[in-house]
Amino acid sequence: MIRLSTRAVLLRTLLAAGCTTMTPEERRAIDARTCASYGFKRGTDGFASCLLNLELDRRAASRAQFEQMQFNKPLIIYDNRYRRYRRW
Repeated sequence: MIRLSTRAVLLRTLLAAGCTTMTPEERRAIDARTCASYGFKRGTDGFASCLLNLELDRRAASRAQFEQMQFNKPLIIYDNRYRRYRRW
């Protein structure tokens, strides 16, 4: 179980990281450079597939991270401590 102070540090880190957002154009340029570095030529089906796969991987990682946060579990407060309820 993560201590409350550790959660606070993680939350601050996530908030600070969220302040450095990237525009879709910047993300696309980085992805294009990545696919070009793999040897794909612009305007080919392979290049388009590479761009698509990078975006799909990014979305899957985002979904997995969200699922890991487990926002849907109830929070029980007793004895001035926070605990997550676990269903066995």
